[in-house]
Amino acid sequence: MSCNPSIGGMAKSHIVADLDSLGGEMARNADYTGIQFRTLNTRKGPAVQATRIQCDKYAYSARMKAVVEAADNLEVIEDLVNSLWIVRGKLNGVLCRSGRRIQSKTVVLSPGTFLNGRIFIGKKTFPGGRIDEEPSVDLGACLASLGFRMARLKTGTPPRLHKDSIDYTALKEQAGQVPPPFMSHAARHEAGVFHVEHKQSGSGCPDRMFHVEHEPSSLVPWQPGSNQISCYLAYTTPDTAQIVSRHLSESSLYGGLITGTGVRYCPSIEDKFVKFPHHESHHVFIEPEGRKTVEVYPNGTSNSLPETVQLDMIRSIPGLRHAEIMRPGYAIEYDFADPTQLKASLESKEIEGLFLAGQLNGTTGYEEAAGQGFMAGVNAVFRARGEPPLILARSDSYIGVLIDDLITKGTNEPYRMFTSRAEHRLILRQDNSRFRLLPQAERIACISSEHIREIKDEASLVDAETRRLKTTFHDGASLAQMLRRSEMSYEKLPLRQNGLSARLEQQVEIEVKYEGYIAREKKLIDQRRRQEEVRIPTNINYDEIKALRYESREKLKKIRPYSLGQAARISGVNPSDIAILAIYISRKKLS
Repeated sequence: MSCNPSIGGMAKSHIVADLDSLGGEMARNADYTGIQFRTLNTRKGPAVQATRIQCDKYAYSARMKAVVEAADNLEVIEDLVNSLWIVRGKLNGVLCRSGRRIQSKTVVLSPGTFLNGRIFIGKKTFPGGRIDEEPSVDLGACLASLGFRMARLKTGTPPRLHKDSIDYTALKEQAGQVPPPFMSHAARHEAGVFHVEHKQSGSGCPDRMFHVEHEPSSLVPWQPGSNQISCYLAYTTPDTAQIVSRHLSESSLYGGLITGTGVRYCPSIEDKFVKFPHHESHHVFIEPEGRKTVEVYPNGTSNSLPETVQLDMIRSIPGLRHAEIMRPGYAIEYDFADPTQLKASLESKEIEGLFLAGQLNGTTGYEEAAGQGFMAGVNAVFRARGEPPLILARSDSYIGVLIDDLITKGTNEPYRMFTSRAEHRLILRQDNSRFRLLPQAERIACISSEHIREIKDEASLVDAETRRLKTTFHDGASLAQMLRRSEMSYEKLPLRQNGLSARLEQQVEIEVKYEGYIAREKKLIDQRRRQEEVRIPTNINYDEIKALRYESREKLKKIRPYSLGQAARISGVNPSDIAILAIYISRKKLS
């Protein structure tokens, strides 16, 4: 947790829920080290509601480290990877600075902001992957030498404040939600027992579970969701705007030192005052970084100003008049690779067995990186075993949307997930991830067989109760209309089924209330799936399809889509081009 001390948020919690349903660790880790839990967008429908968990960032790291160290058949090596080990044009592993050679059938690279990372604080600039950590320079040069199209992106972080130097009486308190909205299956079912759980997959690998129950422990084993800590809301003032504007030329960003493109949807405080001058003030969220640290994260004050200016800027905010900065904020610029160079499995199109994930592919955020890292890891294993890759469609999950956006459209700025990016978001809700991703979870086999059976049983209960309700009320449309009234819910329905859990009751209510909309979405998905099933041969010669427009041929040659559906999503390829391509593929198969 090198930056923001939270997991989830708008659309990001959908990715975390998808990961949990597939067997990933992020949701469990956030739940078990969370210090505040909230549901966002509660006034809107279930498709866009999200969970946000404020975490103890030190406990988060310690617990995840413990999970990794406890995993069977996993060797952890601390070293700096200098380059890929290529033998006669084939990937053979990685070469490390220590001289170690690690041989491997597959390699996953996820260097975050370390690839040629450079830190900026005012006019001061120096190499770094994070503050006080050296960057990875040779690896970036290696990728460029292998022909990868590389470019620069920029992100940043705010200063850290001492919690005892803040006047909380001048701020608006934001308390956690009770009961806490957990993101993981494990926390929902076993709240009250703090434990680290890691399931193994494959025959001959028994399930493994170990527990951390009492102090003293580096994992800070409090009961999940208990003793939540409040966050606070502050606002910038006209004085803040004046201070930042007066010193813009001293900022790395506006002083001409930074060339990389920054995060559009998480702008620095300099950007806020330059690009939104009509706003009288901007939010600053005061977020504790943990139970046993005095550091506080002032979310919304990311900047690349000199340290003295940062202090003046922070102290212009009510509640922070006497704030002490423990560490200055900074901007960081780093290399990324054009993600259109990847297959849907996140494997490189040029180097077989090489998988790329995270900020290296142009994304921003822990959740987007975790989604890619999980899928790259899964597909690296399947490739090593000689099995076909697991491809998540846009209609399967937010992870599928994320990867398809990257490999089809690419990005020239740090990519961030939003619910608006998912055209089937009514289907891809956070609450139903365990049901819709069950087939993929069974194939990956990272969750226990008992959990798989439980999900199947729950799905059967929801289906049976949904059908029973429609039969009982004789008219599904009228029942849906009744449930859409603000004062009505499943809980208040006459003749409702007793004994269902609150989560299953929620599923029944959503399925009935939005039945017509869900049916329409599924019809669209079925139509688009037919295009996805038309695979484009890897050796296709687009130049010989003379009926295609020149722009389309160039775009298709660059992206090399794996299916007709992906080709249709490429910017600049129109429906008539897709029709021509479909006829060409059909004729080639016939011949």
